[in-house]
Amino acid sequence: MVKAVVLVKSPKKLIAARLKRINSVKESFAVSGQFDAVAIIEVGVLTHIKDITIEIQKITGVERTETMVQVQ
Repeated sequence: MVKAVVLVKSPKKLIAARLKRINSVKESFAVSGQFDAVAIIEVGVLTHIKDITIEIQKITGVERTETMVQVQ
């Protein structure tokens, strides 16, 4: 399993709840600071992280994302 953290910038208040509807998102929650929400994702193959990030970016209101992949 490959894990990653995706930081999401969006003025929408319910963005964290919307992120939870994406299959590979295991957890999401609102945060304070430069970004508005965090999504924890798990995929079977490293290359699928890009697919999930693109899906997040297509959500209406998402302005920007930043992805950090777990290293072992």
